[in-house]
Amino acid sequence: MAALTASQAPGVIPARASVPAPGQAPAEHGPSVSGDTPYRTELPPLRTGQHAGGGAAAVEVGGALPVSVFAAYRRAEDRLAREAPGCRLRWQLLAAIGQVESGQARGGRVTSDGTTVAPILGPRLDGVAFALIRDTDGGVHDGDTAYDRAVGPMQFIPSTWARWGADGNGDGRTDPNNAFDAALAAGRYLCAGGRDLSVPAQLDRAILGYNHSAAYLRTVRAWYAYFLEGHRVVPDGSAGSFSAGSSSARPEPSRPAATPKPSRTPSARPSAPPSRTPSTPASSPAPAGTGPATEPEKPDEPQLPAPDPDIELPGENLLPSGAPLTSNSADSMTVSPSTTADTGR
Repeated sequence: MAALTASQAPGVIPARASVPAPGQAPAEHGPSVSGDTPYRTELPPLRTGQHAGGGAAAVEVGGALPVSVFAAYRRAEDRLAREAPGCRLRWQLLAAIGQVESGQARGGRVTSDGTTVAPILGPRLDGVAFALIRDTDGGVHDGDTAYDRAVGPMQFIPSTWARWGADGNGDGRTDPNNAFDAALAAGRYLCAGGRDLSVPAQLDRAILGYNHSAAYLRTVRAWYAYFLEGHRVVPDGSAGSFSAGSSSARPEPSRPAATPKPSRTPSARPSAPPSRTPSTPASSPAPAGTGPATEPEKPDEPQLPAPDPDIELPGENLLPSGAPLTSNSADSMTVSPSTTADTGR
């Protein structure tokens, strides 16, 4: 997404309804918080179980929480515990939405007060690829005076921010580009209408208020379950918090040297004459030695790595029932891979 200049200019409009009135709830059929703009579809990384030595250690890639963004989620949880104790909002839900909406403010690229270094903007809501929402803020938040765009770590559209915006860091301003302000506003939106987020149906309704998509709901629920199992805090700006890592980046335990195969009987392979000199240079230098010259053995064929027996798959009931989870890739495997090398014979 394109990013405009940093959002530190004065003139941020105040929220008209920072604290929801009792019974107030978001409109059921109005625009969503984000205007149903694109979101990050990566699913949480798998966690490893206990190591062979018995020590529990979850080795993971991606899904880390930048320290400032993590602090914003925790502060919002504390505020909502006082303002709406019956909501039972947990910071892990805010972390799940923040992961899906902006990759935790693009890996915690924020200033010391929690404001993003550069605005995080969604596409123009011009009715071409997404909803049609004409400008409602004069471009104050999104820099666009023709159409609205979702803004900030939690991707509020300006019209929704005007109603739910909050001051989460006590600086007297309500800025959707600030992680503390955005997290508190998101928490208030999720808790509106007297919701109890410990009730699965009410939790789902709250998440769908962010984006009217069943796939979005499943993705957020997957990250919510992931953060409920544990979390990892990293410094702001760490790459590991910006995206769910690929399996190739996962730390691998040291593999023991492969057991050498039994050598063939010397008499079964003719030896090269001692005086014969190879016509082509060897592919790799031979180790120094004083023994008799012998023909180099063919290198062992590479062995396929054995599956890690400690991988734990998510248990049942972590995600809502219904359609299956979407893949992290547009491609899908239609045939089972072969475990034997293709020799061409």
